[in-house]
Amino acid sequence: MKLWGGRFGKETDALANDFQSSIHFDQRLYREDIQGSIAHAEMLAESGVISRADAGTIVQGLKGILRDIEADKITFSPDNEDIHMNIEALLTHRIGDPGKRLHTARSRNDQVALDFRMYVRREIGTVIGQLLELETVLCRRAREHQGTVMPGYTHLQRAQPVSFAQHLLAYAAQFRRDVTRLEDCQKRLNECPLGSGALAGTTYPIDRFQTAEALGFDRPCGNSMDGVSDRDYALELLSGLSILMMHLSRFSEEVILWCSWEFKFVELDEAYSTGSSIMPQKKNPDMAELIRGKTGRVYGGLMGLLTVMKGLPLAYNKDMQEDKEPVFDALDTVELCLPVFTGMIATMTVLPENMRAAAGRGFINATDCADYLTKKGMPFRDAYTAVGRLVAACSGAGKTLEELTLAELREISELFEEDVYEALRLENCMALRQSFGGPAEAETARQIQEVEAFVQARKQ
Repeated sequence: MKLWGGRFGKETDALANDFQSSIHFDQRLYREDIQGSIAHAEMLAESGVISRADAGTIVQGLKGILRDIEADKITFSPDNEDIHMNIEALLTHRIGDPGKRLHTARSRNDQVALDFRMYVRREIGTVIGQLLELETVLCRRAREHQGTVMPGYTHLQRAQPVSFAQHLLAYAAQFRRDVTRLEDCQKRLNECPLGSGALAGTTYPIDRFQTAEALGFDRPCGNSMDGVSDRDYALELLSGLSILMMHLSRFSEEVILWCSWEFKFVELDEAYSTGSSIMPQKKNPDMAELIRGKTGRVYGGLMGLLTVMKGLPLAYNKDMQEDKEPVFDALDTVELCLPVFTGMIATMTVLPENMRAAAGRGFINATDCADYLTKKGMPFRDAYTAVGRLVAACSGAGKTLEELTLAELREISELFEEDVYEALRLENCMALRQSFGGPAEAETARQIQEVEAFVQARKQ
């Protein structure tokens, strides 16, 4: 007989029971379910709803079940639908009547909302920790390559000279925002739904502030209907994870390009590459490609849950059972991708000579040439046009701007002098970009320090 079987005169159809059962995926909430039940039992005793003796028996029974689950001594039954009913059934079987008192003043609606919030809160901490490790690696690699010149791109066309450090730190800035988005989500979800009951609270003299404090929440949810019926925190998490995966995917795409023979800016470590079954020369960036592909999987979880929630009236509906699998899958995916990506970046070999050679082609110092003329007194728009004519001439002659003679330069403008060659040297072009956030070494050093301080503040 189901725990809710008093109303019913027959058992659930076997196929229907399997259809509605969630134990095959929500069993991972066992720890949170037991923690919440312990806090609930202790509160019930403190409030005089059940005896202290019964509460003590319940708590010891739950701790025993937890030990047995973690020792892999328990097999959950699909007949009990979900993790909540499985644990309650186990408890009642072990301790008898006191176990039947545990569910006083609560519903599965507030129970599952509690477990899910606690699980999400914990897993956010895991993802943040992994992001901080990635940030640490990016800072280390950036510090190694503050003077490494590479082409910066717009429209995937060579644009202006930057350092490899600057490029890495751009992603470090994005991952910092990913951390703070997850932290914001963690703060907003940290209200305790336990005590909301099915939707309308309870007539028992419970202390919701006690259970909230015991379980590490800032406060109870302020509205009992809201406490059991919304999953905006799960959607916010999926949104944050989707944005994070988008950043990982963009970075992965660049790694894929960089390790191709067309670029050859980096070479991936063999531990993070695969070969071909037929082409013996191949070294494939499969880890980066898989991360790029798995991004769509996380996006799908977000869109799926948004679609589930969009038409639900208040309060709880069974549709909301579909909230957990997309969140579980997204978290599993992200927590798998991050350490692999971090290891790939930590171990890849950077090829500065190839980056410098690529930067020497494509006229990426053209803006600097225009700035040179502007600083000599020419209006920028006129300087822009003059340099455009130089680029056109160089393209026809197969030369770079630096390879033009002073006489050739002065055919365009008498303002050119010998010092133009220093202005056009790529290392100088990069070093002179000292504006806040730029690629000059002093600025990349500041950015590294900021990221390192950000990481350290969260590891204390």
